[in-house]
Amino acid sequence: MPLVDTKEMFKKAYEGHYAVGAFNVNNMEIIQGIVEAAIQEKAPLILQVSAGARKYAKHIYLTKLVEAAVEDTGLPICLHLDHGADFEICKDCVDGGFTSVMIDGSKYPFEENIELTKRVVDYAHSKGVVVEAELGKLAGVEDAVKVAAKDATYTDPDQAVEFVERTGCDSLAIAIGTSHGAYKFKGKPELDFARLEKITNMLPGYPLVLHGASTVIPSFVEECNKYGGKLDGAQGVPEDMLLKAGTFGVCKINIDTDLRLAMTASIRKYFTEHPGDFDPRQYLGPAREAIKAMVAHKMRDVLNCSGKA
Repeated sequence: MPLVDTKEMFKKAYEGHYAVGAFNVNNMEIIQGIVEAAIQEKAPLILQVSAGARKYAKHIYLTKLVEAAVEDTGLPICLHLDHGADFEICKDCVDGGFTSVMIDGSKYPFEENIELTKRVVDYAHSKGVVVEAELGKLAGVEDAVKVAAKDATYTDPDQAVEFVERTGCDSLAIAIGTSHGAYKFKGKPELDFARLEKITNMLPGYPLVLHGASTVIPSFVEECNKYGGKLDGAQGVPEDMLLKAGTFGVCKINIDTDLRLAMTASIRKYFTEHPGDFDPRQYLGPAREAIKAMVAHKMRDVLNCSGKA
């Protein structure tokens, strides 16, 4: 089975009131852990690559690892570019075998965002590749994406309709209160469900996307801190809120920070308990299992997409 795009995935997710997990990948063990969870849960799957991941592992290594996962498992997997900063990186990924790309023009004024997104859409669609865009700004830090809390802006529903109509993008990442990274809320985390419902109603049948949707699982934070980490007070989006978002028009939920926490907590623990070990297989193996367990939990209990592959 070849790599797939998100068209059919999102159609089923929208009609079934669940979300597909989009998990960021950086190396073989992360890919294997995620894929093994998808097999176990019989869940649809998006593996996404950021600009930072392409710089770290190189485009060709990551694409070949994902292709190997498809060949090994037969799963319908979408390979997606996360936070493409400009036309050139999107073009490189379209030409380099990705089946979905994101152009993030949210840092630009509305008209410039439309112009850039439309250019990417026109090129990607000519090659049979789907496009995710972004409107609104999420606070937080993820690779090269850095937005201060004071500069975050929620997505305007009226602008969202105009943006989709004028660009032809296939899905839209919106800002309703999530944030990138292992951040700290001031008070209780909240998502603007009234805004989400309005956008869903104004764009019926259209797939929406949530970025910055890791929950910063407390057990992983505790594990990291126990073995030398400094993440006291970190918290993310409560899982019940993400589950609720999937019942609206949210068809894709991005998860990255929780992957990093699961892997890092496992490795920190291993080295604390086995300080003399130097075999990467001994600490990366348990880290892979930690990722598998976390992703399976997300698919089953948060995204509600188990059994939907």
